[in-house]
Amino acid sequence: MQTISVKCKVIVPIELQVEIDRTLQGFADACNQILEVAKREKCWNTTKLHHKVYKPVRESTGLKANHVCQAIRRVIGNAKAVKQIHPSGSTLCQTPSETLRERRKAPRRQVSHKFRPTSISLDVRTFQYIEESQTVGVTLMCGRVKFKMSIGGYQIALLRGQKPTSATFCKSRGKVCDYYINICVDIPTDPTGKTPRVIGVDLGRRDIATTSTGKSWSGGKIQNTRDRYSKVRANIQSKRTRSSRRLMRRLSGREQRFQKWLNHNISKQIVFDAKSNNAAIAFEDLTNIRESLNQKPRSKTERRRTNNWAFYQLRIFTQYKANIAGIPVVLVAPAYTSQTCSRCHHVHPVKGKSYRSGKSFKCGHCGFEHDADINAALNIAALGLSFVSQPESPGISCQLVSHCVAGVPRKLCHGDTPCCQDLPVVASGEGQLNLFPTSFFELG
Repeated sequence: MQTISVKCKVIVPIELQVEIDRTLQGFADACNQILEVAKREKCWNTTKLHHKVYKPVRESTGLKANHVCQAIRRVIGNAKAVKQIHPSGSTLCQTPSETLRERRKAPRRQVSHKFRPTSISLDVRTFQYIEESQTVGVTLMCGRVKFKMSIGGYQIALLRGQKPTSATFCKSRGKVCDYYINICVDIPTDPTGKTPRVIGVDLGRRDIATTSTGKSWSGGKIQNTRDRYSKVRANIQSKRTRSSRRLMRRLSGREQRFQKWLNHNISKQIVFDAKSNNAAIAFEDLTNIRESLNQKPRSKTERRRTNNWAFYQLRIFTQYKANIAGIPVVLVAPAYTSQTCSRCHHVHPVKGKSYRSGKSFKCGHCGFEHDADINAALNIAALGLSFVSQPESPGISCQLVSHCVAGVPRKLCHGDTPCCQDLPVVASGEGQLNLFPTSFFELG
């Protein structure tokens, strides 16, 4: 089963908007109070935090009992999500104008995060979906209220026969405030199985995604959009007037929505291609790549472009769509996938050099020429095939097949790549990076 969120517009009478806003404000105040107690007491356990904050928060906000329980879960869930995405600590900030050396020496400053009155979490005790009349019952501070939903055939099809137990009631920002409810439903998924085919996906900024089947999606349009919005924001923020703040609020979210729309379309095409070819999907695991790239001396523009790179969102969108379609998705180590020849599996024998030059790849050992991103996608597909075809295998080994120098033995590593950096010591001038179980396939 795959849980997805169905966004439905709610028709709210004018007289009930005040009650909804009062409930949203109370929920946000409760979350902020709970967050302060959790930080002060250093308590991030749901049960223990419940005993500390339940009574005082309910007395100060006037929320219903289950609203307070959901506020506690919201705070703990956000803290866990932030810790998972930013393990080094997301409450740290740095001034862009500081140099790299100054940022390392300067004491780090805490950022104060606050919950805004834009949404409230609902469970089975505070929410009910009625399929016959296409209405939802939501518990507010004034009691249970039923709202009509304005939805189309797509939402009706997803909600048909469902008995959802959780949802999120949201308020949109802007001059005209609309209200939505995101209903969580469980979608049955096809069983996944072994497959002899794998589609590798190489991620990048120049090309958002490139598959081993030869398909590619250019990142030029999204890069130009990001650069344009960055200049617009900088220009508007420099005015510091009331009208400029109104304009910023009106422009907020446009870049994010365009990026989300683009990643949804790319992920849909990747899953459709995999379903048509009865193949699995292999991604390179780019966790913490921003930290490693930002450690290098780079311009402010390059840092901004790297930090805006939405590769994780694309992977998440593809994973949940593939799960519904019954397509397995695996993650492989990205080391040397762009530098290795997908035909003979050789890398450049000189440390710091590569057979790749921009968008082209030409192997100096076998003469194989190909698009550099497609070559990397072929390597990712080869690595992914070992996980899909033989998941019980002990792992992929990295072996240097070459002549020894001055009695230096051939080095082996299992799942650890630093030994591959010893390639320049080979006497033959050629180094083969044996990352792939060649008994499974023959590329080229």
